[in-house]
Amino acid sequence: MSAGNARVCFVIPTYNEALNITSLLKRLTQIYGDADTAFLVVDDHSPDGTARLVREVADGTDGRVHLLEGKRRGLGDAYVRGITHAMDVLDADVVVQMDADFSHDPVDAERLLGRIADGADVAIGSRYVTGGSLDERWNLRRRLLSQWGNRLAKWVGGLRGVSDCTAGFKAIRTEKLREARLQDVQAKGYVFQVELLHRLIRCGARVVEEPIHFRDRERGETKLGVANMLEFLLSIFWIRLRSHLTFLKFSVTGLCGTMINLVSFYLMLRLGIHKFVASPVAIMLSIFSNFMMNNYWTFGDRIMIGRESVRGVKFLAVSLMTLLLSYSVFVALSILFPRAFPVLLQALGIAPGALLNYYLNSRWTFRGADRER
Repeated sequence: MSAGNARVCFVIPTYNEALNITSLLKRLTQIYGDADTAFLVVDDHSPDGTARLVREVADGTDGRVHLLEGKRRGLGDAYVRGITHAMDVLDADVVVQMDADFSHDPVDAERLLGRIADGADVAIGSRYVTGGSLDERWNLRRRLLSQWGNRLAKWVGGLRGVSDCTAGFKAIRTEKLREARLQDVQAKGYVFQVELLHRLIRCGARVVEEPIHFRDRERGETKLGVANMLEFLLSIFWIRLRSHLTFLKFSVTGLCGTMINLVSFYLMLRLGIHKFVASPVAIMLSIFSNFMMNNYWTFGDRIMIGRESVRGVKFLAVSLMTLLLSYSVFVALSILFPRAFPVLLQALGIAPGALLNYYLNSRWTFRGADRER
């Protein structure tokens, strides 16, 4: 293989692909004869005997062809099960996603793996970059569905840097799949490709596109239906909304911290405590409340890197920087505007500190293994 010394696993979901699967597996095993290359068929209990044919091929090979069966819950569910099996059981370093109907030319996987060997985390077999093309037999309806699906994924789903967002032919490093929390992907249908790509990009994956010719299937029937198109449309908007969820939760946490800061500051002033003493105390109270909310709510869905005690130390360091910045702004404004209402000046000092606090805590203190949202 051309992916260096990586262990490669082709993951191929199937449902009623008896007319194609034998030919595809024989072709793949002929092209990719490396002992470190495995071929995993994920069959959703096809009634046409697809699984039986896979077993027959597997019996005639050196153990590189594998079968994983399960209930039919959609393309996304099949891919999650298959890729997880490839990572955890077959110990794959790189996973190749491809269709079972010869829409993706098995030979083209070599170029995708070559891009991975050159340093990419995700290599997409793209129909819409220069050199890529669609089967001339595709009618206008299918072309429009594909093109507008990609445009929605780019504009609404936030994937503007990718030309073929819905491509089902990819080579992906498994370390990035773990970082992107593959197991949390919720999409069941074809929109799985968009959600997974969105997660990979959000966690910093290096994505490249390699031109391919996408052929229409010769045998069997397409599984794309109206329900898939409806799920695609709804899911695209949900993916974009969810990408901003952490910031929204952090903003709510910050608002609560601001209220604690200003209320405690005002109460201390009423008790006769000097404003230059009350200010840092109020800031520290809000910092403590923010840590608790961020740790257990804002970033609670992340698999954190490091122990909670270490995060506490990091948070304290960030808090001291935040305290210094906010308090400096408060003191400067108090000197410049000695007659101004102290609570207003305290509020103005919160703003720059809050921005610094979010950036450092999100990127450092609460940096998780997913970093997806």
